[in-house]
Amino acid sequence: MKVVTKPLFRKIVVFGVGLIGGSFALALRRVNAVEEVVGFGRSERTLAQAQQLGIINRSGSDFATELGDADLILLATPVGQMADIMARIAPHLGAHTIIIDGGSTKCDVVGHAYKHLAAHIARFIPAHPIAGSEQSGALAARADLYQNKKVILTPLPENSADTVSRVRLAWELCGALVSELTPKQHDEVFAAVSHMPHLLSFALVHDLALRENRDLLLSFAASGFRDFTRIAASSPEMWRDICLANRDALLIEMGRYMKELETLHNALAEADGDKMEEIFSIASALRINWSPQ
Repeated sequence: MKVVTKPLFRKIVVFGVGLIGGSFALALRRVNAVEEVVGFGRSERTLAQAQQLGIINRSGSDFATELGDADLILLATPVGQMADIMARIAPHLGAHTIIIDGGSTKCDVVGHAYKHLAAHIARFIPAHPIAGSEQSGALAARADLYQNKKVILTPLPENSADTVSRVRLAWELCGALVSELTPKQHDEVFAAVSHMPHLLSFALVHDLALRENRDLLLSFAASGFRDFTRIAASSPEMWRDICLANRDALLIEMGRYMKELETLHNALAEADGDKMEEIFSIASALRINWSPQ
């Protein structure tokens, strides 16, 4: 862990002081990279809890007071809330304030930024920390959440190299491994490897929840069910917003998966063991050789 001798930021403002925003603040505070953290959120109770936990120094009073002299603003809310927040903060942003987000989709967030942050677009750096959890809220935040985890930046043509470098350094001080993609590349990748798995997990558990014998079924569920469905305990609001925001790419992935299920359905109906073993073998080999970071 690298501790800086001089804070990178005098003041940062965090919208959403839960898992993503709270962990960002804690990580920067741990390495002495920020002097003051101010929090905004929908719940006064959550903000008070975040202050008690040392995530923020204090909750914000109003935008005009807090935003003009902020060095960095992090939007760590569900993506469905970001357009409204951008529109509300735009009149109060300082001339040198950097804005970043932590949303799981990028094309929609970038579109909102071009609409609502047009005068500040050169200082908006989209980001996506790959460090999610089914847990949420201030109690879920921890200083080591981003340690050796990937963070994806999707810089815009208007961004200067210096601004991108400063944001990259902030995430690296959190312990993250920073990569760059275009917004479109990002959304296509994560529709396949993140959004689709969540949708499938929710669908399976929803199906069981509607069955009359669900208690009996769950009484015999073991580790396979537990591992596959863990992410179905994630925030319904957040994942509703993610799926809707990335619906075009996600619909393509759903179409591919439905064809895959149809192939398996036909193989099973025809008792085609060779076909099933072929599919299982290819999948097994890829999963065995995959080494997640």
